[in-house]
Amino acid sequence: MNPLLDFSGLPRFADFKTELVTPAVDTLLAECNAVIARVEADATPATWHDFVEPLEDANERLSRAWGQVGHLNAVMNSPELREVYNGNLPKLTAYYTELGQNEKLFGKYKQMRASPGFAALSPAQQKIVANELRDFRLGGAELAADKKARFKAICEELSKLSSRFSDNVLDATNAFAHFVGDEKGLSGLPDDVRQAAREAAEKDNKSGWKFTLHAPSYLPVMQYADDRAFRETMYRASATRASELGDAKLDNTPLIADIVKLRKELAQLLDFNNYAEYSLESKMAETPPQVIDFLNELAARAKPYAERDLQELNDFARTQLGMKKLDAWDIPYASEKLRVSRYAFSEQEVKQYLPETTVVPGMFKLIETLYGLTITPAEAPNWHPDVRFYAIRDKAGALVGEFYLDLYARSTKRGGAWMDDAITRRRVAAGVQAPVAYLNCNFSAPVGGQPAQFTHDEVITLFHEFGHGLHHLLTQVDYLGVSGIHGVEWDAVELPSQFMENFCWEWDVLRPMTRHQQSGKPLPKSLFDKMLAAKNFQSGMQTVRQIEFALFDLELHSSFDPAGAKTALDLIQDVRSRVAVIFPPPYSRFPNSFSHVFAGGYAAGYYSYKWAEVLSADAFSLFEEKGVLDPAIGARFRNEILAVGGSRPAMESFKAFRGREPIIDALLRHNGMTPAASA
Repeated sequence: MNPLLDFSGLPRFADFKTELVTPAVDTLLAECNAVIARVEADATPATWHDFVEPLEDANERLSRAWGQVGHLNAVMNSPELREVYNGNLPKLTAYYTELGQNEKLFGKYKQMRASPGFAALSPAQQKIVANELRDFRLGGAELAADKKARFKAICEELSKLSSRFSDNVLDATNAFAHFVGDEKGLSGLPDDVRQAAREAAEKDNKSGWKFTLHAPSYLPVMQYADDRAFRETMYRASATRASELGDAKLDNTPLIADIVKLRKELAQLLDFNNYAEYSLESKMAETPPQVIDFLNELAARAKPYAERDLQELNDFARTQLGMKKLDAWDIPYASEKLRVSRYAFSEQEVKQYLPETTVVPGMFKLIETLYGLTITPAEAPNWHPDVRFYAIRDKAGALVGEFYLDLYARSTKRGGAWMDDAITRRRVAAGVQAPVAYLNCNFSAPVGGQPAQFTHDEVITLFHEFGHGLHHLLTQVDYLGVSGIHGVEWDAVELPSQFMENFCWEWDVLRPMTRHQQSGKPLPKSLFDKMLAAKNFQSGMQTVRQIEFALFDLELHSSFDPAGAKTALDLIQDVRSRVAVIFPPPYSRFPNSFSHVFAGGYAAGYYSYKWAEVLSADAFSLFEEKGVLDPAIGARFRNEILAVGGSRPAMESFKAFRGREPIIDALLRHNGMTPAASA
């Protein structure tokens, strides 16, 4: 049997072959279209059992199969897989676009909503029907035939452009390598970074040390390398990725222009003024001006702190480092020196206490304590020897969910960190289908026979992605459309992930997951106190940087004219002039690698990180009040936030947990941006 057509259990990655993708996709599309023909017929009653379930079954099979292909394309990219992925992508896009425009299906959902039987459906089922009615409208189901055809063509072209954008970023990242031949050029770099660079060069059969634009190689250079020219070389290569300043074949500039233009046209076909209005229809935020006001208010609060941060850094660099002018490639380096000077510790010192072998079990222990669960290693076919697999069980031993953990960077894996769903919980004839998640990071792999060592920032990233995973895995909803992360408003989906980050700053959580690489001793309280004192180091600068990205995204999809003389690059420079305190060199092409917005689903939604941070900080403040490891509050968070998935509006879930609407105070306090915190 084609493994992509086997839905009896976990994905059969060991049996995957690229030549099996197209036959599987064609088979499943044929099955889906046959089901659609059956359920859209007048003879089929507009009921959950006769209409919704068969459609849901067929679409889930297609989603699970294609999800495996998309996942492998992201984590084990190869020319062969890329070709078959991009070759089948237009078929999938066309199918989903036609599905979203199917007037007969739309009519059946309207019948369901108006029928006497609607009141007998569960709240989760009713929410699915409401979401479907909204999504049919957003999918162009009410358009005239000629406009439907244009809408479909735009969707297909956008999917191609987004895939090319992502491919170009990965290829441009992989195309660059910098070799250092003299060990003097490595001054300042930690030993593990040097060793990884040495091993990378040896793999290429070259002498010296190899450095790349992948985060585990790039970031330590920017933070620790004493050689300013070395830092500048790496910075320039990163800042100009996928632009006209490199390989012309990988230039994302024309793709950005086309993507923004097509998104606006798509939105206007549905009578929205712009793509941001269209995007916000399915989010918590209601209008672009509301989001812009939120971001501007946050910018107004944060910018004085950012200006103070930068002034302190400039003063320190001038007086202590002899640097008259700070360039973009100097800021991480000078910041680390200032951090060490002010707080008497470095990130590298903390890293020695955070081996993977204690961090990962420590994170699991937290989840077990809060939610009454157990997490144990399990067996499953996977895509790479580094991948681990785990099962989550409740107190009675019943399976709750399972997840894959793929922690290390490699050249075949796209950058960043993310969670994706492999299987979603739902109730089927045989019982409850347990959910399965993919958790992916890009950390440094083990070197020299030692366990991988994580920075504290990497631990925070791991907790963040695990928060997404718990949102998917701990759902108690039985219906696919609103189970786990499905149906959750995009600007609320970051709440559980950012919520998890807070635990990385709690002594009772962090201490048990630490052990020094050499001595085996846990993290000293004195070092933790220094970390805590430094927690909000440059938080003003970091906050306005996120606001810069969010405003750029929202304005690009609202007030920006893609047919005008101004470019996306002009726009981000304009946004910087209003909110930023750090200005990169003119050659910087940040938009060209901004995959979140142009290839990752965050278009007119990047603001959601800050929006959800208000929710997550306010939610965590209840733990601060009642007890950070209080199982009762943990159970309340699980039951009111994680378990309900998208079965009710996110604001209702938040209020059910917190007892009121969110307020911004906790976020400002957590970031040290209150008069008391900054005193």
